Amino acid sequence: MADDKFDSIVVGAGPAGVSAAITMAKAGLNVALLERGDYAGAKNVQGAVLYSKMLADVIPEFWKDCPLERRITDERVFIMTDKSAIQAGFKSIELDTEPANSYTIIRVNFDKWFAQKAEAAGVTFLTGVTVSELIRKDDCICGVKTTEGDELYADVIIACDGVNSILAQKAGLHREWKPYEVALGVKEVLALPRGLLEDRFCLEGDQGSTTEMIGDITRGMLGYAFMYTNKESIALGIGCAVDDFQRTNIKPYDLLEELKRHPMIRRYIAGAKPVEYSAHLIPEGGYKSMPPLFTDGMLIAGDAAQMINPTHREGSNLAMAAGRMAGETVIEAKKVGDYSAKTLVRYRKKIEESFVLIDMEDHKDIEDKVRENRDMMTVYPRLINRAAHEYFLVDGAPKRVHQKRIIQMFRKERGFFRMFKDAMSMRQAIG
Repeated sequence: MADDKFDSIVVGAGPAGVSAAITMAKAGLNVALLERGDYAGAKNVQGAVLYSKMLADVIPEFWKDCPLERRITDERVFIMTDKSAIQAGFKSIELDTEPANSYTIIRVNFDKWFAQKAEAAGVTFLTGVTVSELIRKDDCICGVKTTEGDELYADVIIACDGVNSILAQKAGLHREWKPYEVALGVKEVLALPRGLLEDRFCLEGDQGSTTEMIGDITRGMLGYAFMYTNKESIALGIGCAVDDFQRTNIKPYDLLEELKRHPMIRRYIAGAKPVEYSAHLIPEGGYKSMPPLFTDGMLIAGDAAQMINPTHREGSNLAMAAGRMAGETVIEAKKVGDYSAKTLVRYRKKIEESFVLIDMEDHKDIEDKVRENRDMMTVYPRLINRAAHEYFLVDGAPKRVHQKRIIQMFRKERGFFRMFKDAMSMRQAIG
């Protein structure tokens, strides 16, 4: 490999990396895609929800052969206590189209398919390759070195090597993340016969359901849980900030087991057989932790750049969009023959003008506000569940009595002025 020279080397065959590689290869660039796993998807973990628009920008009409699970027609949120849940959501037949707004996927199947699309576009795809060092010439990054000692050279390196990006650290673009800047998520895939699954979630055909959960299930820690339907399985997971796990000494697996026993969840998964368990670090710092996205001869995208919008469970769509824009930037750099930061800054400008950075900036303060007021994860879910219980209770008392009880309860627990301050604080955090 010592004499190999590419227009670009992409490290990491996740959504960001493959999107970048395909974008460049379609423009005629000589691209290498390196993956440390034995195959694409071997190291990737996600819920997983796929958003159509960002993938279609890379692979038009992807739905014709992509290994999709279900079209999401039912979006739900549970605000939970230990015995109850406020359930809110949106279900629409208008979402049951092709292409759908979003799908559930199984990452291993999807990642293999996506990598095959890269190879079909002309990308040189190498698996089982771990990159350990960057190669520099005249203070400009110009290649990578593997743990086996092989050297590969390129005009631009695109680092898409995950939340603990070794390359971004080697380039001096970011430090090691603090515990509050990452979350640890655990997930089980639970096999369930298709007919039984569709009956429990009130689905037809390839319709799918997503459920996001907050409240007592995280024991006051910053985090949330999810439950997504695949064709014949349920993806059930929960994740919290690493510093919260350190502070409480709660084990992530124990939290997942508690979720499985919750009275609002156990009926959905009754009789399901675990077929997969995984754990994964998730970037949580977002906009405030985002490192510089470029330097001479190198760009970074996806989890490596903290590209996540946890408020809307979005990450892979940001990664695919950023990967595409990174690829477009390299194409432009090749046209002018300049791979310095002076030209690669165009990538940052593309990100700034897209939904990626706009959404990240709009939601940059939400997690800080929740950390400052943990009652958002504990007291408020309990209050609104108790209020709902009182509202629907039929005990012979006049409705005005129930209304008075609800008002007195909120007044005693929080006070209206404090609730107003809390509401304004969250409103300001959303932008």
